[in-house]
Amino acid sequence: MSGPDRAPDLRPWFLLAPALLSIIVLVVIPMSFILVYSFYENIDLAVDRAAFQFSNWQELFRDKYYHVAIWKTLRLSVIVTILAAVLGYVPAYFIAMTRFRHRWLLLLLLILPFWVSFIIRTLSWIHILGNQGALNGLFEWLGLTDAPLSMMYNETTVIIGFLHVFLPYMILNVYVSLDGIDDNLEPAARTLGATPWQAFREVTLPLSLPGLAAGCLLVFVLTGGSYVTPLILGGPNDYLFGNLIHDAVVSELNWPMGATLSFTLLVMLGLIVVIYSRFMGINQLAKAFR
Repeated sequence: MSGPDRAPDLRPWFLLAPALLSIIVLVVIPMSFILVYSFYENIDLAVDRAAFQFSNWQELFRDKYYHVAIWKTLRLSVIVTILAAVLGYVPAYFIAMTRFRHRWLLLLLLILPFWVSFIIRTLSWIHILGNQGALNGLFEWLGLTDAPLSMMYNETTVIIGFLHVFLPYMILNVYVSLDGIDDNLEPAARTLGATPWQAFREVTLPLSLPGLAAGCLLVFVLTGGSYVTPLILGGPNDYLFGNLIHDAVVSELNWPMGATLSFTLLVMLGLIVVIYSRFMGINQLAKAFR
């Protein structure tokens, strides 16, 4: 049958049905509950009243405390992302270009930190940078200091903790892009008169930008949604937006305000993903885990 009487092909929808159903059940419905709960009214600790009111949202928009947290979160996420891109490109390039026969061993060493708990890896910096940590012990043993240096509980320590945890994501994404580049392109550029640096700048670097962008997106989103690292390694003023959500839900038991803050963070990070998808394409993210 052809023409306007032809029945629509429903096979793509049947194939997509499991994924769509999973997204609806695991993402859309929970997020809808969070949005609805943000309009509830908190009466006392863990006591809420169903009411369609905007006091939580008004507090969010009026209180500068939340505005400062948003600014800190975005600023720190940008700093961590830039540092991760700079520090991660070199080892990714080395792994992709090395002639070492057992390159899989280098990748295994890169993935090895994922086998250790996120919290334990973060806590390890206390034993490295603390007053009684390994670094202060080394300085005192070398006679460089007479008293322990205060290196903990500041923004620098938080950045170091983030880089320690999220740098492998950057390296893996950049490595996948570099590994997919034709090995003959750089030698061909050199044959045409380009120096090694020119060949890298004009050939390898542009072709690896999708992986670099995917790594930047992952590091930015993961940093923006984190609260454990600032909680363990940061000081009183080194809070991020995720810490406010944790405090509202766990410490203050103000779940409607926690829902308001959670949905706000979801929208903020979602906009970043939409912008990335618009310019780079979201399919690049899946390549790093193939």
